[in-house]
Amino acid sequence: MNPGRGTAPVGRVRELLTRPSRRTRQRLARVPAGERDRGQTVIEFIGVVPLILLLLVALWQCALVGYAFVLAGNAADEGARAGAAAESDPGGACRTAAEGELPSSFDAVPACGDDGTGMYRATVTLKIPVLIPGVLNGFPVEGTAAHVKER
Repeated sequence: MNPGRGTAPVGRVRELLTRPSRRTRQRLARVPAGERDRGQTVIEFIGVVPLILLLLVALWQCALVGYAFVLAGNAADEGARAGAAAESDPGGACRTAAEGELPSSFDAVPACGDDGTGMYRATVTLKIPVLIPGVLNGFPVEGTAAHVKER
């Protein structure tokens, strides 16, 4: 077989297919090395931005869940304390104190009463907000507290 006519060795074919043409080499020689991938950073950034935004939304939702748990517990504690110390209408004092500790954007359902063991219990149920408090409220969170009656 004549290697110059008809068939070429596999290595030579691979080299011809992967080697840039003379025109491409001249064009690349004119562009400084640092500017050959100029748009690459923008493309990568655009691809990652949705992931970063999704992560921020998830972190914000986790912060709202924690905040709702803290608010429910604190409101229940204040309600139980006010109900235990009230001389008359302990249920009204409990509800007023519990609702006073909560922002208006949270839907609160305080339940107060004497449990028959000398303790005054308060339970506050809040709905965890989804992303923005007051908009699209989610599942409920419950905070419970009890104080010894002062009589």
